[in-house]
Formats: sequence, structure tokens, C-alpha cells
Amino acid sequence: MSRAMNVALDEARVTEICRTAKVVISAIEPLPDGGTRLVCVTPDGADIMRAKLKKHIIAGTVNRHRFYRAPGSTSGY
Repeated sequence: MSRAMNVALDEARVTEICRTAKVVISAIEPLPDGGTRLVCVTPDGADIMRAKLKKHIIAGTVNRHRFYRAPGSTSGY
């Protein structure tokens, strides 16, 4: 199963829910049309988050930014 999911919540809320559930985030980014893309470090973590966020999961394809670098990121190409 994928470690990634798209949810109809803002990034701060998703981060807080992950922190409370002790699920480590691999990547997180805002979606241009609203919501957040979350990628968990482990498949088990993703399963936990899917259960916790099941009412907020966005089904189907979503628009993403062509290139997104997290604020404060110092690494890159």
C-alpha cells in the first residue's frame, strides 16, 4: 500500500494529528486547490493515518505544485 495520501485538512492540522499518533512524516506539502499531501515514513504509519483521517481522504487525482520545496529547506538540486 502507498505511504502517500491526500487529505482535506491544512498542513498544520495534519502535522498535529501525526505528532499525536506518533507517526513520522516523510514529506508534506500543501495542495494548490486546498488540502495537504502527506507521505509517511512507513507503510504502518500510513495505515494508522488512513484510519485516523478516513473522513478527510481526497479520492482520485489531485492537482499538485509542479515543484515544491518546503519552507526552510536548505538542500536541493
